[in-house]
Amino acid sequence: MREPLTEEKVFKDPVHDYVYVQDQTIWELINTKEFQRLRRIRQLGTTYLTFHGAEHSRFSHSLGVYEITRRIISQFERSGYPDWPSEERLVSLCAALLHDVGHGPFSHSLEEIFDTDHEVWTCNILLGDTDINRVLRQVSDDFPDKVAAVIRKTYPKPIVVSLISSQMDADRMDYLLRDAYFTGVNYGTFDLERILRVLRPYQGKIVVKESGMHAVEHYLMSRYQMYWQIYFHPVTRSSEIILRQIFRRAQELNEQGYTFRWMAGPLQQLLNNTLSLGDYLKLDEPLAQTAFAEWAEESDELLSDLCRRFQHRQLYKYVTIDNPDESLLLEVANALQTVGLNPDYHMEIDYPFDLPYDLYRPDQNNGEKREKAPILLLDSEERISEISMKSDIVRSITGLHQGQYHLYFPEEPLRENKELLSERMLKLFKLDL
Repeated sequence: MREPLTEEKVFKDPVHDYVYVQDQTIWELINTKEFQRLRRIRQLGTTYLTFHGAEHSRFSHSLGVYEITRRIISQFERSGYPDWPSEERLVSLCAALLHDVGHGPFSHSLEEIFDTDHEVWTCNILLGDTDINRVLRQVSDDFPDKVAAVIRKTYPKPIVVSLISSQMDADRMDYLLRDAYFTGVNYGTFDLERILRVLRPYQGKIVVKESGMHAVEHYLMSRYQMYWQIYFHPVTRSSEIILRQIFRRAQELNEQGYTFRWMAGPLQQLLNNTLSLGDYLKLDEPLAQTAFAEWAEESDELLSDLCRRFQHRQLYKYVTIDNPDESLLLEVANALQTVGLNPDYHMEIDYPFDLPYDLYRPDQNNGEKREKAPILLLDSEERISEISMKSDIVRSITGLHQGQYHLYFPEEPLRENKELLSERMLKLFKLDL
């Protein structure tokens, strides 16, 4: 086991005020090139095109998750709870710090196109030929495998996994507060201090003292509001659609043998689905933005138009539609073709539950790869119950569907060729106003 830092290090943080680093291993991990790369990955992908302040990085979020985890563990240790395995402190802190180190540029949008998984890349970074792996191995030869097992949710002590992956984990608590702060909204605020005081380790799980139920209700309501007001925002979804179409078109052209006027090695490997770990770590948002600037000058009109749209925020318009059927979608596609558009790239139906976020549902995994532990209350007689069994507020929002179908399309060509469209299409596209 490594010695603690001779002098505590401190990061000034806008959300937690300060982030305290007391372990040599944590300090060295923060200073690895793989962790520093997270400064070049935005936490909220393309949300900055909707909320201009959302420029914060995966780096700052990861420090925040580490800090919340550190505070939870410190409270457990100060209180002397027998159910907290104190020997798991360092593996928990390392997993909290490194849980997002495998994210690529624009995160979930890129994963969707190229069928990648940031958790898989995270584990590859932990176990591969990296500075992070070398730092972890200074603790013990098997320590990288232990941290990777926490990320994979296969660690033999579920209480450790719950700290960074559950329905009320340090990851969610930080990103709600941080995303609310940087988008300038109040929806994500909740009483973090109160929640941390009422968390308890109990029989291998993390539970909430029942007297703290109202603070948890506030957290879940904040989470609910953030999803609908920020994460499911239809304008952000428009920018994500264009981003996905850029990479989809680039991949299609690459398969056709098209010669790009500019191409970076890591991007070429991405399009070829032959990414090595070293080249994956070269992928960041500045590289992607450089590609978009170059591809905006490509001879392929579709790719160049998509890149210009993304660069200059000329997003697709959206209209709300009710349960679109095949005949309506065919009519829309024909209308787009009439004005010279490509329905495969210029038309998309979106429903918010396609997004990689979830509301609180205690009885299902909501389409996620792995189920997250529900929120459990501990009463004065040491009985455990899932929170929706006790809270009317939580029951009222559990499984509530508010999503609407949105049809996305480029407005300008349709408006310029209105005379070619039927009355029904003019009304649907809201061009008759």
